[in-house]
Amino acid sequence: MEPNIRTNTVTKTLNKRPWRNKNPKIITLFSLTLAALKNPQIPSSKTLILNSLNNFLRLLRRKSSLPSESLVNPIISLLPPLLHSSYEEITCMAVKIVGATSLVSIEMNERIACDTGILKGLVWNILRADKMVTKKAVCNAVLDLFITSLGCQKLLQVFALNYLMLGFVQVQKSMVTSVYIKTVKSDGDVFLGIDQNQDETPLLLLNATATLTNICNSKQLTNIPRTLKEAVFPYLEEIWSNIHEQLLASTILNSSEFKHCYMSNLTVQNLAESIFRLHMDAPTLTNSIPSKDVMGHLFRPFSSSFEGFVSDHWELSPFLVKAQPKDPNRPHGFFSSFMNLLTCEEAVPRFLSSILRGMVSCSPLAIDEIDSLGFLNDVKETLGFPLIYQQDLRVVRTNLHSKLQEHYFQESSSNGVELPRSFSADDILKVKEAYGEGYTVALRGMQFRSNSIAAFTREVASFFGQPSVGANLYVTPPNSQGLSCHYDDHCVFVCQLFGVKKWTVSSQPVVQLPRLYDSLKSPQDSTMERRQILLREGDVLYLPRGFAHEACTTTDVDSSDKVYVSSIHLTLAIEVEPPFEWEGFAHVALHQWSRNKCSDIIDSGPLRNFLAISVNILHVAIRLISSTETVFRKVCLVAASSLPRETEDWLDMNQRTIFDLVLYRINELSSFTDSLNFLQMAIQKDEDPFHWVRWVEHLDGEVTVDNGFITFDGIHETLPFIHQCRDDVEAAFALVKSKFCNDVRFDDTKESYKSLYVMYKDARMQYMNGMLSLHNQSNML
Repeated sequence: MEPNIRTNTVTKTLNKRPWRNKNPKIITLFSLTLAALKNPQIPSSKTLILNSLNNFLRLLRRKSSLPSESLVNPIISLLPPLLHSSYEEITCMAVKIVGATSLVSIEMNERIACDTGILKGLVWNILRADKMVTKKAVCNAVLDLFITSLGCQKLLQVFALNYLMLGFVQVQKSMVTSVYIKTVKSDGDVFLGIDQNQDETPLLLLNATATLTNICNSKQLTNIPRTLKEAVFPYLEEIWSNIHEQLLASTILNSSEFKHCYMSNLTVQNLAESIFRLHMDAPTLTNSIPSKDVMGHLFRPFSSSFEGFVSDHWELSPFLVKAQPKDPNRPHGFFSSFMNLLTCEEAVPRFLSSILRGMVSCSPLAIDEIDSLGFLNDVKETLGFPLIYQQDLRVVRTNLHSKLQEHYFQESSSNGVELPRSFSADDILKVKEAYGEGYTVALRGMQFRSNSIAAFTREVASFFGQPSVGANLYVTPPNSQGLSCHYDDHCVFVCQLFGVKKWTVSSQPVVQLPRLYDSLKSPQDSTMERRQILLREGDVLYLPRGFAHEACTTTDVDSSDKVYVSSIHLTLAIEVEPPFEWEGFAHVALHQWSRNKCSDIIDSGPLRNFLAISVNILHVAIRLISSTETVFRKVCLVAASSLPRETEDWLDMNQRTIFDLVLYRINELSSFTDSLNFLQMAIQKDEDPFHWVRWVEHLDGEVTVDNGFITFDGIHETLPFIHQCRDDVEAAFALVKSKFCNDVRFDDTKESYKSLYVMYKDARMQYMNGMLSLHNQSNML
């Protein structure tokens, strides 16, 4: 059984001594082959060439008598015409020589890779060859070239990935049935394989396609023709669905069963990564929703809906929007494609099992991540694997007596450290049992799992000028409460999709505008006035961050209502990342102003030496002000879009007014002493005092040592200098603060801020597209 990538052979070969300098057989073989090529019409020429190439291939594979590179080069020079031979037997032998030569040494691999004629002839035969044995040889030769980064890059330059993808589609279309993929576990990794009695060529093509895809940069991925990607997607989706079902059912072969299958070195994670990469730059979601329809759904009954909502309720108070009469053709409104089989109470457990079976794990994206390919490097070990408890879902209920939350699944641990629980098909059955016992199933990241939810959240994000909006699904059984009383660090829109749920909401915030990932305290004040709100299907409830709330299913409703005693609701989470608060806008303004105008404010004199330090200290001062001034923690809507023209004009004036207030606060409240103390405390704790604002460096493109902020190591040297020249530094700080607050322009900052927003938005969209591609949409109701 010949493996598709001879990894062990490569390693052993590269460790061998160089070939012997003399081998007269090579000269003879070259002479015979060249003579035969000059007279291809002579009947004996074909036989002579095949015999010569076969002998040469034996010499390449004979480790005890390897020829020198100088003697191999003449034969290599004949490979381009051999690869274009009209006789496929000759072509196949030439392809095998390319692969064997690539395994001799790194130097020979790169020698082959630098010969454009050889590479073009090689990849051309992916489509040209009629016989599967030739296609198989081409795939192996391509995979052998992958052992060097130069080989990979040179293959990309001759569009090898395009040929591989076309070859994969060609082979799939020529087969009566699609290739059967098995998952095989070895040494902790899960590989793909097929039955030994099947042709392994499709799997080889898939392996080569995935491997080359996974070393592409963003530009190379974008350059793959859209039509070619769309031709490959259906086959990848079919294979991925098959693999996902096997992972879920844990039908993975043991090492003792390897002899019954052809095994590749393509892992499940490798395939998931290639599918993710190919979908990252997918066009606009096919089921996009008009923004005016989404706005009417969330903000009615205002005639100028968004303007009225922002003025009266946004980050101020809860707001209830009652449902409008249902369209009989869309009983669940915008989420009909997701909820289309849920028509009765008895269907809820089946609905729950169906969507869980189609889901894979969605690792969280870092707050300051703007490079999706960089993200893949961090999570590729678990990409595409089944759901992970706590990360992707929770199964929880609130004890009606103790008011404490109880989890149905207990975390396993090792040496006191909790281990992630990866869900299997058996665990999904247990979820149904838990639902029957009164547990709520909470699913996170629904915008990465359903196209219809993704389309809706994309429009909502544009209204608030955020790169993305989260979506969580809650399925609660009758007479039950899932989460205990709590408040969130983000604003939410609660969309009631099915049934009825009673909400209890505090009249005042527990904390004024808590920040994302701030430690949340449990609400303790039982005397706080609370409001009861009953949500029916189609209703939308807005809850600002910081307002305590809890919800439960109930049968205490008007008998005239069509009542389902269970409940399904979707929460849209406006999670405000640091760059998109008003504090973030102020940091962008200061950073850009310091780049463009700061050096001009002092023509000469000793204060010029303290300008960069003063700008850094002012960044700290802005941070400190935000802890007490709520306006700095409010959402900045400067990048808001998809709004009616009259609303855009009003919002622009509103944001300019807020920016003037922010500048006034900076000018009045910035404290040099407090900022200096902050820096000193950070050093004492061995912390980077600027970690919370280093995202600003994205504005400068590539991060360099001269991006403006003092480095972690540099602050140790800078602080003594500041103390030594404190009066001068403080004077420079006061001058920088005054000049900045008086000279900075809203329009200049707006453009820089929007460019930063686009970076974040593009990265979030790429992540969303990639994750959606890994979900089995046929199982997503």
